[in-house]
Amino acid sequence: MAKILVVLYPDPVDGYPPRYARKSIPVITHYPDGQQVPQPDAVDFTPGELLGSVSGALGLRKWLDGRGDQLVVTSDKDGPDSEFERELPDADVVISQPFWPAYLDAERIEKAKKLKLAITAGIGSDHVDLNAAIAHGITVAEVTYSNSISVAEHTVMLILDLVRNFVPAHEWVTAKRGWNIADSVSWSYDLEGMDVGIYAAGRIGQAVARRLRPFDVNLYYTDKRRLSPEQETELGLTWVPDAPSLARQVDVLTIHAPLTNETQHLFDATLIDTMRPGSYIVNTARAEIMVRDAVVAALDSGQLAGYAGDVWYPQPPAPDHPWRTMPHNAMTPHISGTSLSAQARYAAGTREILEDFLEDRPIPDVYLIVEGGKLAGTGSQSYTTSGGDAGSPGSTGA
Repeated sequence: MAKILVVLYPDPVDGYPPRYARKSIPVITHYPDGQQVPQPDAVDFTPGELLGSVSGALGLRKWLDGRGDQLVVTSDKDGPDSEFERELPDADVVISQPFWPAYLDAERIEKAKKLKLAITAGIGSDHVDLNAAIAHGITVAEVTYSNSISVAEHTVMLILDLVRNFVPAHEWVTAKRGWNIADSVSWSYDLEGMDVGIYAAGRIGQAVARRLRPFDVNLYYTDKRRLSPEQETELGLTWVPDAPSLARQVDVLTIHAPLTNETQHLFDATLIDTMRPGSYIVNTARAEIMVRDAVVAALDSGQLAGYAGDVWYPQPPAPDHPWRTMPHNAMTPHISGTSLSAQARYAAGTREILEDFLEDRPIPDVYLIVEGGKLAGTGSQSYTTSGGDAGSPGSTGA
């Protein structure tokens, strides 16, 4: 019998299950690069259900209860007295999502003497100390590509929200009960003709480029591994050698890199000040790629015309986090990769990984981040550890 400890975000305030807007979701069989969607032996949920909150339990409860395994699901994850902290020492498997991450730092991993597998239900495993996982022989896996398109769609929405000044205009007719057209349009522009930069052109970055190209923008990108000439032509992308060069060259910058030693706090006051005055930044990758207070200062001064994203640090952020109240923001909770459509895929992928682990079968390389005391599979191309650079900054992130 295995103990599986799952950390998920709380249920809706009005109770579970919610009232759903649609009775079904489209059936997706393959991702854009041809990779097959997760293929577990079975699922015990209806696609389109809310699976990412505590009561949804990623659709795992019926199956694991039937096996006789111990399933603990909680949203209480922070601090020494949290349920997560209490249940961790004898857990065999820990599962959490990037949107409500269970931070597995070195200290917690040291306490988790039985821990063999950490699964990210979604994409992005930077809430796990990979060096500590390697040192303790813990396998780390994530459901690669499961919510990449979801994040790309959210990114395009946020770019348009900022450039067209949607949020303040919406507030004029709702919260303020007004009809203030001049106030609404005094910060509104067309996206057409702007220079848009993509930092990290992995799956999400490429999907964003594919969706932005019909807007007749000029698309630029940087990544450690340059795309082929054929890919650049197909996506309408122009190569730029590094992040500082990209930042200086664009009106809109969208970030799609994982959090690594190289990307942490990359966008500080110095780099932001080199951008064109009145630029926009959209960050659906990881909050710690930015210097928090540098973003606030740039919005206050007008160096940035807007900042949007759904990633914060920590998650959830404190009530007084300055990004909640800074001007010209279009921030949301971390929701870009946890639409009901995405949940169906990453819940199925989580079960597929668990099935392989519990049946002592190899976990597919496409899901692996760490295995056998080293970076493995997707992780060997997408993450860095204290042992050095592991590859492109654009391969994962949600």
